[in-house]
Amino acid sequence: MLLDRERGWSVSFAGCGFLGVYHIGAATCLQERAPHVIRDARHIYGASAGALAGAVLVGGGSLGQRLRPARKRNLGPLHPSFNVIKIIRDGLMRNLPENTHQLSSGRLCISLTRVSDGKNALISNFNSKEEVVQALICSSFVPIYCGLIPPSFRGVRYVDGGISDNLPHYESKNTITVSPFAGECDICPKGNSANFHEMNVTNTSIQLSLGNLYRLTQALFPPEPKVLGEICEQGYSDALKFLKENALQEACKEQNGFCAQFSKLFPMRVISYLMLPYTLPVESAYSVALRTLNCIFQEHILYYCILQWYLNSIQVVLVI
Repeated sequence: MLLDRERGWSVSFAGCGFLGVYHIGAATCLQERAPHVIRDARHIYGASAGALAGAVLVGGGSLGQRLRPARKRNLGPLHPSFNVIKIIRDGLMRNLPENTHQLSSGRLCISLTRVSDGKNALISNFNSKEEVVQALICSSFVPIYCGLIPPSFRGVRYVDGGISDNLPHYESKNTITVSPFAGECDICPKGNSANFHEMNVTNTSIQLSLGNLYRLTQALFPPEPKVLGEICEQGYSDALKFLKENALQEACKEQNGFCAQFSKLFPMRVISYLMLPYTLPVESAYSVALRTLNCIFQEHILYYCILQWYLNSIQVVLVI
């Protein structure tokens, strides 16, 4: 995909519930390897969890990870004491910057579903931080799952934007689409090549496969931290593959600065070889120590650290 700087481009994140951790990995990769893709995008579209990810990218928020309350009850997020909407609101109000409405207006486009007629609405203009938060809550509200009375935005009641348009502007050639479900999106897991069955669910391409069926259950009920870490890693690797296939990565390119050129000079290379007998034992000991720690802690601590590293990169609320 060649980015047209004259016509511009956009990025769209699909609604996906607790699989929003996939967006964390993908967005982290885009920011690290090709920051211009996010920085220069004209619009960031999103529905539900995708809208939360977009709000962080555009508004510069720092949303704390609040997944554990969803896992410590026997019924998970369906337990009466688990109030997902309150968790979202508290996190957004506490961590989004006060001028987030100014940063988001005209750039962040949140997908909502109007209760009165079931039609989609894209909200992109905000007068206050409260309006940004309220629009995100409406976009994340799944009827019954999140409650019985839908929230309202400017006096109109809305529910989850994924019900009417789960991936805004999916059909546009200038939109980079991101989804944790295997299908035809630009950044998504790769399904079985022998599987040619595909369906379009509220504007999202999804392959008919057992893998996607399993992902759907993960979207509603958060998996173990180890699995979340793997999903986050997959988002990163899928985004990196997209960047490489389309020649969009920046950080992957070889450095051409003064230090890089200086290090290539013959004297410096000779010095590095002469120092090898002294540095090799230290590096070897360090490597053995790391492998030993990995063997001891890999079952629990390692995956938790991986997950925390990704969460601290953009720190999106891991809820719908």
